[in-house]
Amino acid sequence: MQLTLWTYEGPPHIGAMRIATAMRGLHYVLHAPQGDTYADLLFTMIERRDARPPVTYTTFQARDLGADTAEIFKEAVRLAYARFRPQAMIVGASCTAELLQDDPAGLARALDLPIPVIPLELPAYQKKENWGAAETFYRLVRALSAPPAPRAPRARPSCNLLGPTALGFRHRDDLREVRGLIERLGIDVNVVAPLGATPADLARLGEADFNVVLYPEVARSAALWLQKAHGQPFTDVVPIGVGATRAFVEQVAGLAGVDPAPVLDAEGSRLPWYSRSVDSTYLTGKRVFVFGDATHAIAAARVAKSELGFCVVGLGTYARDFAREVRAEAEAHGIPALISDDYLEVEAAIAAAQPELVLGTQMERHIAKRLGVPCAVISAPMHVQDVPARHAPQMGFEGANVLFDTFVHPLMMGLEEHLLSMFREDPEFHDGVAPSHLGGRPHAAPEPAVPVAAPVAAAASAVTWAAEAERELRKVPFFVRGKARHNTERFARERALPLITVETLYDAKAHFSR
Repeated sequence: MQLTLWTYEGPPHIGAMRIATAMRGLHYVLHAPQGDTYADLLFTMIERRDARPPVTYTTFQARDLGADTAEIFKEAVRLAYARFRPQAMIVGASCTAELLQDDPAGLARALDLPIPVIPLELPAYQKKENWGAAETFYRLVRALSAPPAPRAPRARPSCNLLGPTALGFRHRDDLREVRGLIERLGIDVNVVAPLGATPADLARLGEADFNVVLYPEVARSAALWLQKAHGQPFTDVVPIGVGATRAFVEQVAGLAGVDPAPVLDAEGSRLPWYSRSVDSTYLTGKRVFVFGDATHAIAAARVAKSELGFCVVGLGTYARDFAREVRAEAEAHGIPALISDDYLEVEAAIAAAQPELVLGTQMERHIAKRLGVPCAVISAPMHVQDVPARHAPQMGFEGANVLFDTFVHPLMMGLEEHLLSMFREDPEFHDGVAPSHLGGRPHAAPEPAVPVAAPVAAAASAVTWAAEAERELRKVPFFVRGKARHNTERFARERALPLITVETLYDAKAHFSR
């Protein structure tokens, strides 16, 4: 176990809670100590849900450890059933309660409730949140789906949409986009799960002709079981980006035996138009570092390179269960993959790569801010600003428009900031001149603060920057400023120069320009 300030994923029972909160008619009894109820805030504050998660905590205290904590759990199960009357129940233990070894599964069976009770064994000290969500969904599907039976003939093919959960990155909006694509192809949606589904809906999963896996981290294991038990094939293309969405439509149409042309001919995305325009040449070759869960990181890297002309200089994930897929994608970009859940290691990799744009999680947003690099959030973990009230999908053709805005706007705003910096010393526009409508009288301008070097860069450098050199460095465009700083410090260290002056800055520029 590692003591850390930040973590990319919570323990596996948080993943189980995401499934329970996404569904209707399902209740989760969690054997957990007092204080673990903080998890409710993830949904009510970040996702801004209007109801608490359907979770009952045993909330045992320290003084209870000398008594019968098993009886506390059984009483919590009885009360939860009496109060909520769910169609089904899942039971398990948090990481702390796991140490008590009270066996929630056996205790729940002993109560003989008149509903399905699905026990969860989620090893909190070996696995994490996404695995917990996938395992919970798999257990529910396996326990609640009806036995295989011949499918009744129907006029239109049908499919299940699997994977969207509560507290998922844009899952609500992605679902709306993908459902629209499916329906325009003339395919019926049988069940969407877990988001919005009931235990009774899971019993109908076998009625569909095939399954659409939107988020492999959550739904792939369940889809594999449905393929084995019900003979249902499933999709393996995630429709993020124009190219992937077209491939997804073709794959779905092939599984359903329908014509994809009507949907493909009316894609309506502005991303390809911009990529062919003259304005897009400003973006060509921009260095981008991508990090997040496997699904979004792989998709973002492909969109950045193939659809916007960026150069991917870093790609990684915290999802170790999908390390093979991320390594394969990184190899296609000619770079090594970063597989780590240590944000300090991620920060060091970003600083070393000197990107002009970071695409990542809320962790990378903070890292990029410290390093002075633009950043866009493309993956969980996220914060409240990444759960917009408006429709903002990542998937589908409209999702490609959202991605275009997400990737391009930080760079464009950075260019604006650079232009403002360029003219800051202009005789007419510099900070010491009042606005022209006020007569242009000069006023005292505060001395600009000297930027503090990023922690990673500071640790690697023993040289000091003079205030005038720092001010001169700020005139360098933001997208190469990091490289200029790195090269100048390297130049100074090689020559044992303890202080970097303006002359040192220009000497380094001349040296590396040869």
